[in-house]
Amino acid sequence: MALIIPPRYKQKLLPETTEIAIKQIKELFQTELSYALNLRRVTAPLFVLSGTGLNDDLSGVEHAVSFNIDAMGGAGAEVVHSLAKWKRTKLAAYDIAPGFGLYTDMNAIRTFEDLDNMHSLYVDQWDWEKSITEAQRNIDFLKQTVRLIYSSIRKVESDIYKAFPHITPVLPEDITFIHSQQLLEMYPEMTPSEREKEAARKYGAVFVMGIGSKLSDGVPHDRRAPDYDDWSTPNADGYVGLNGDLIVWDTVLDAPMELSSMGIRVDEAAMRRQLDMCGCPERETLNFHKMLLNGELPLSIGGGIGQSRLCMFLLQKAHIGEVQASIWPSQQVAACSAAGIMLL
Repeated sequence: MALIIPPRYKQKLLPETTEIAIKQIKELFQTELSYALNLRRVTAPLFVLSGTGLNDDLSGVEHAVSFNIDAMGGAGAEVVHSLAKWKRTKLAAYDIAPGFGLYTDMNAIRTFEDLDNMHSLYVDQWDWEKSITEAQRNIDFLKQTVRLIYSSIRKVESDIYKAFPHITPVLPEDITFIHSQQLLEMYPEMTPSEREKEAARKYGAVFVMGIGSKLSDGVPHDRRAPDYDDWSTPNADGYVGLNGDLIVWDTVLDAPMELSSMGIRVDEAAMRRQLDMCGCPERETLNFHKMLLNGELPLSIGGGIGQSRLCMFLLQKAHIGEVQASIWPSQQVAACSAAGIMLL
């Protein structure tokens, strides 16, 4: 996405007050989220050992920041992309029963990101994971969980309005669910990102389901790694996938903003199927994958919710750099400054 400079942009909070509001949002939301989903907080790593299969592979082509550890004989380690698989091992380690789960603060460095209003080298999100039963591995349970998360977001939006009445709420009362195949049928001449934009503009808040598998045109809506979300299991409607992205319409930028990617996680059959579909069955030999195939990990649902993106959206900021400290191209800093967008 190219840098967007909203015409006549005006900060609704000065930088000093913004810092106070960021703290308020983060404290309020993690409290709401943990209550809604029965989650408890745990500590999380910034990096993991290479070659264990624990790191999130995202779409499968991004490279992690890596380094060697002198005190461990030069063993390789890499900064996490997210904690999509690590969290599931913690559910097992803490023997967390179905219906309960954990959340944590995840910090990452993604050097491959295109830097713009919503994308930064520094990624911060609430990563969460919850144990479930076999009977809950379905679309209805996925939707129920999404609604709980969306209600938590709207609750914090309301609280921010009470603290800063000039920041008026914009989210619709309900979130709309739509499958990526339905989007293709609605907008066959558009690209996947253009379809998302139209849906977000129309509904205000949308959860696009079934991301990773090929659609009727032979192309997936977007790429997903094969070993965490289950995106290849047909549901009762004949569509495929038990995952999706939560997208809202950003009224400041007039653009869609993805706040969360989440889904019901693979079981043994789904992981084998997806590893074969993606041409990487050799991953079955990695530690994480062996644990899953040996029945050592619980069935689960989980995802990530962008902390800075949520703050940016709720405080109606034009750039993610207004709510987090990172590094930006000098031309972008100058363009933002000229438009009254003050990057931290």
